[in-house]
Amino acid sequence: MTDAVPAKNQLIAGRILSGLVILFLLFDAGLKLASPETAIKYTPPGLGWPLDVGTMYMLGILLLIPTLLYIWPRTAILGAILITGYLGGAIATHVRIGSPLFSHTLFGVYLGVMLWGGLWLRDPRVRALIPLRTGASA
Repeated sequence: MTDAVPAKNQLIAGRILSGLVILFLLFDAGLKLASPETAIKYTPPGLGWPLDVGTMYMLGILLLIPTLLYIWPRTAILGAILITGYLGGAIATHVRIGSPLFSHTLFGVYLGVMLWGGLWLRDPRVRALIPLRTGASA
């Protein structure tokens, strides 16, 4: 059953979950755009990305635009899809260089689950697309 309007506690939980993801992504994009030298300084070596200002600006823009789309309810699903693609690239990068699984490689998965979980809790369109079934299935 998908409700047209989420229950109050569901909406609050969704907003909190989404808000945490949004804060992290805005911080990450903002750091790359406002202080690319700092982002370069704290980027682990060996990722395979050029560690230059232009790359940091590009990554910052590629993260900022979908995050802004995710914030606005009318375009939140598009933003979530685009952020999922960005996170997929981050996961692939960490798999390629053999980063620690739970702390680095799966971090993008954790963010993605929070991203979609928050959206599922606050948006009936997503609940209609991804219904959770309880009880015995037919």
